[in-house]
Amino acid sequence: MRIAVYGVGGVGGYFGARLVQAGQDVAFIARGDHLAAIRSMGLSVTTPSGETLVQPSIATDDPADIGPVDVVILGVKAEQVGEVAASVEPMLGEESFVVPLQNGVEAATRLCTILGREHVVAGLCGIMSWISAPGHVRTLGDVHFIRFGELDNRPSERTSALRRVFEAAGVKAEIPADIHKALWEKFLFVASLGGMGAALGKPFGAIRDDAGSRRMLELAMREVFALGRARGAALDDDLVERTMKFVNSLPDEGTASLQRDIAEGKPSELEAWSGAVVRLGRESGVEVPVHTFIYETLLPAEEKARAARMK
Repeated sequence: MRIAVYGVGGVGGYFGARLVQAGQDVAFIARGDHLAAIRSMGLSVTTPSGETLVQPSIATDDPADIGPVDVVILGVKAEQVGEVAASVEPMLGEESFVVPLQNGVEAATRLCTILGREHVVAGLCGIMSWISAPGHVRTLGDVHFIRFGELDNRPSERTSALRRVFEAAGVKAEIPADIHKALWEKFLFVASLGGMGAALGKPFGAIRDDAGSRRMLELAMREVFALGRARGAALDDDLVERTMKFVNSLPDEGTASLQRDIAEGKPSELEAWSGAVVRLGRESGVEVPVHTFIYETLLPAEEKARAARMK
């Protein structure tokens, strides 16, 4: 299978490296110093179990250099999906498809409007990872999974084939019975915990171990739960309780990408996380006061980071 990984950050870099290790023909699309380092030395990935170095079949900043592929793994930030979608087209043949791995619940819909529904499946992943230096991705903890499925939840040979490829690479890959339910389940977790961590400036352990912040975290999750139900997601009654139990298992020092980006003065996925909760809540008539607090608390830093990037 010929695969392109568009966006070789913490997510794309980790999963792309596993695919290269398994002998797949993988092209990397990156930029700047990170791309230069990959071209000259390869991509290094450090996990709790050790370090690996991989060389993709091609590393470029121009998708047109790659040509048609079977699958595009889209690992860019959520706010970049719209701007990069059109540049994916040179890599799409008649049977090609794109798997977006952005946090949030809207990436696949955005891609459909530009690339056509036939070229898009929905996807998500679970991993704590980041670029620690040009050409180097680091992961924390032992949660590494990927899930994807057709937008109408029908079984398909193309998703089954991709699952087999990931499984052969040692990645836990699943095709949920309801991919939209799976997207909302992750959204409830990451938007709430990531937003809380960014707003409070605390890692996972400090949030869950403090009675007040833990109560606020649960309230944030219940807001997303109510919103997901209002928008048609078939969320289980005990989802919040199960998610809080999962939070208990996370590394004390863990942080979400939103928190790391805001702390470093970088543009973040705020609009796709709590910003989306606020916007969709308004559209659906669902009150989301905790996420409104998170969003309005973080928005000045987000606007400052975006203004700085425009200079």
